[in-house]
Amino acid sequence: MLIGDVARRSGVSTRMLRHYDALGLVRPTGRTVGGYREYSAEDVRRIFHVESLRSLGLSLKQIGRALEDPAFTPSTLVSDLIRRTEDRLAREQELLERLHAIDASAPTDWQGVLRIVALMRELNSPSAARRQQAVLARPEDVPVSAELLVGAVLTESDPHVAGALRWALARSGGDGVATLYAGTHSRDADIRRRAVLAIAELPEAPGATAVLADALGDPDTTVRRHAALALGRQGEAAAVPTLVSMVVEGSNDVDAAEVLGTLSLDPRCTDWITTALVDELAAPTADSVTRIRLTQALVELAGTTAQEVLRQLAHDDDSAVALVASALVGVLKERSLEDQADEHS
Repeated sequence: MLIGDVARRSGVSTRMLRHYDALGLVRPTGRTVGGYREYSAEDVRRIFHVESLRSLGLSLKQIGRALEDPAFTPSTLVSDLIRRTEDRLAREQELLERLHAIDASAPTDWQGVLRIVALMRELNSPSAARRQQAVLARPEDVPVSAELLVGAVLTESDPHVAGALRWALARSGGDGVATLYAGTHSRDADIRRRAVLAIAELPEAPGATAVLADALGDPDTTVRRHAALALGRQGEAAAVPTLVSMVVEGSNDVDAAEVLGTLSLDPRCTDWITTALVDELAAPTADSVTRIRLTQALVELAGTTAQEVLRQLAHDDDSAVALVASALVGVLKERSLEDQADEHS
């Protein structure tokens, strides 16, 4: 079979076939009387083998070795190809995400595109100070998509930069919650924590409350606590059990107690919260330090029931608890006198 016929049947150009011949990769078995290359069926089969290996990303040198060396084992080479392909796909995915972010920011000219690219570069800086400056110094007339900010929020580990990004996201006017929602279902607990903290600063956004309520069932304790504080500040009673647990465990217990106090202003929650704290006070596992935290939380609650409990605790068998309760009863009396004075002034 002459080179032209082989080219038509194999789809490999005559130029490439001559290149294969020059490299010794596929040499035609014979020559015609006129000196033209003449390929056998076995030569054509080898051409297809070469093309198959090229399709996997092998170089011509690697293909030659693979076809000629009987001791050649493909496992190492294939593993290297997998790694390089994964790296290439990761770079292409990064480029695709960058293009989506630019498109979502809707720049009106190339200067706008360049400003967004510059911001993206600064957000990827190894310097936390530069990342924070990029967020805070962004001109008001440079539109940035919520998608871009969300991507930065979910990956930012520095608390100061993260705070600046959440602030910028809250001011972006974009549908941040919709983009952050996927973050709350990430396998990475750190990403879920960042997502919930960001959503907490978007209380008016559609769907924010539902996403936070869903986060109360997260397997990660920190995610649940972030969601409970945010929901409690919005007046959502579903946060009460987690907030009480935070007081018991001593994790952000002061913040949790303040939020419980706010929730107790709702008559539907007052007795429920008081009862929950009292039950924890009576728990056999509650040590002195835990009971002191619970006692301090009671002073934040509305209603007379919590005040009565504090008066009883002033005579508690645990002297440390009794001392704290007595002091808090005194604080409540002073508040009452001040309120009466204000009423008569």
